[in-house]
Amino acid sequence: MKLYLKGHEERYAIEQLQLALFPEEPMEPMDAPFTGDGAVSALFIGETWLTATATITLGGKTAKVTRRLSVRENDVPSRRRLLQNTYYEAAMQFIAPPKWGSLSGVRPTKLTTRHLLAGGDEKSAEKLMRQRYFVSEERIRLALECSKASVRAVQQLRENDICLYVGIPFCPTRCSYCSFVSGDIARCAQLLKPYLAALKEEIAYVGKLVKESGKKLRALYIGGGTPTTLSPGQLKELMEEISRHFDLTELIEYTIEGGRPDTLNHEKLRTLKELGCDRMSINPQTMNDSVLETVGRKHTSQQTIKAYEAAVQAGFTGINMDLIAGLPGDTAASFAESLKQVVALDPSNITVHTLAIKKGADLYFDREDLPSAEAVAEMLRFTEETLRAAGYTPYYLYRQKYMSGSFENVGWCKPGFEGWYNIYMMEELCSIVSLGGGGMTKINLPGGRLERFHNPKFPQQYLEKQEEIMKQKQDAFALMNCL
Repeated sequence: MKLYLKGHEERYAIEQLQLALFPEEPMEPMDAPFTGDGAVSALFIGETWLTATATITLGGKTAKVTRRLSVRENDVPSRRRLLQNTYYEAAMQFIAPPKWGSLSGVRPTKLTTRHLLAGGDEKSAEKLMRQRYFVSEERIRLALECSKASVRAVQQLRENDICLYVGIPFCPTRCSYCSFVSGDIARCAQLLKPYLAALKEEIAYVGKLVKESGKKLRALYIGGGTPTTLSPGQLKELMEEISRHFDLTELIEYTIEGGRPDTLNHEKLRTLKELGCDRMSINPQTMNDSVLETVGRKHTSQQTIKAYEAAVQAGFTGINMDLIAGLPGDTAASFAESLKQVVALDPSNITVHTLAIKKGADLYFDREDLPSAEAVAEMLRFTEETLRAAGYTPYYLYRQKYMSGSFENVGWCKPGFEGWYNIYMMEELCSIVSLGGGGMTKINLPGGRLERFHNPKFPQQYLEKQEEIMKQKQDAFALMNCL
């Protein structure tokens, strides 16, 4: 779908909204006026008013909407929202209102969280989401419940708290829907040993920076990839190295992403628990064996059950399990059966993702047998109904680009089992220091701004750029120490 901007440069904001509202229409940015189907977003700045106009032509029909804003209110957020809402109102003459209204960002709950933290109440937050962003009543409810958990997360933070992420970018095999940079262990086994050696060097270096800065770790998350691709001995060495260089005594949460049930056994789980991990993820994604085979996950639903039972025997009470709504070959009925099986295990957390088809995933090029947006909507409706009835409440939420039906991912928990790292990371409530391949360090700055520092994505690049990585971490802590 063509898009021409006139009188402004808010390209990203309008493009993302167009992609969300017209996901089946390929984006085609235009540098000049055009004829035929497409959209024009225009802005005129006069002495008294900013006037925004959106004109959309599709299938021979044209819709035009004009809205204005006082020049006294002409700041970047207000101008951007004026343009987006004008475009949204024009688009509503072609499509049914989406659940998230005119919001196209990945963190819609940041709006309600900031509103509550600034002293607003639930009623005024509801009004904000309904009148300014056109969000549906059920999504407003979800956002507010997650934001209340975020407020509790903020109340547990102290002035010098940070979170730590450690990345293990290796997996047993690559799933067809995955866009993460991770190495298939069968092909990249020769990189694992040098990777862990380099990671230990970064752990030691950053541990020294944390100590010198006076920062305190509040939550620790070891993710990937699949960290439990490592052997029990390798996991033990890694966790002991982290304990050696970081003070973990004030952690409120220590999570390891088990991910693939076929990487877990009694010995690994006992090792993780004995060395301080108190929260574990065991992610089936589906309990339907034919769907597992379709997406390239080399395990069975029975292995998921055995891995969960082994984690309980090892002493874990905080266990998260992931499901994905919208996998190829799945149906609303088979997804419902997967959810019932997971709920029957009674984990403390269940995260339900909506399939997002990313360009880095194999599924991007082979989209056969995907459930319809209507089927995914039914999966999510059944999810909310079932999990609420089973005593779970939503505690964090985010969206992704190219997501089926433009829905969301939601983390659900039993009372007292919020995943605090997930909230801090997704809501960007405190600085996150990330180690390992693909890690992104995010430093919180005054005014809600962020400074990002990226580690190289691929294991080989990570090995080659150790000096650059250490310099980057030094810069990140220099920035933190000046705040």
